[in-house]
Amino acid sequence: MKRVLIYTDGACSGNPGPGGWGAILRFGAAEKELSGGEKQTTNNRMELTAVISALEALKEPCEVELYSDSKYIIDAVRKGWAKSWQAKGWVKGDKKPALNPDLWERLLALLDKHKVEFVWVKGHAGHPENERCDQLAVAQSRLFSQ
Repeated sequence: MKRVLIYTDGACSGNPGPGGWGAILRFGAAEKELSGGEKQTTNNRMELTAVISALEALKEPCEVELYSDSKYIIDAVRKGWAKSWQAKGWVKGDKKPALNPDLWERLLALLDKHKVEFVWVKGHAGHPENERCDQLAVAQSRLFSQ
């Protein structure tokens, strides 16, 4: 399996409001940047979309080291919350509906395809790739706020 490094971030101006996401994919010396956005969204949706879009860009199953500053994503995957929500019909332990089930479905399917290790990084703390992803995400959110 190819080993790929992925860095992601999402941004939203208002929550909800115009949002953007950015991702960097690195395989050996090759690097690719991806970004996009939506006119009306939330920060968590943009964080999820960044991860999904990066994983969907991989053309074959890969071993992935994925860096994100989103505790929402990291905890939901590492602690098994997302799979539990899915198993319970997208209902959380507190009996409230889980948010963003459409995106979680896509992400969980991708996690079955790729071997992904999630690594949390502190946002806005000088991590070069996280800072670049934030720049991509903010630029996209500005495009959608006009």
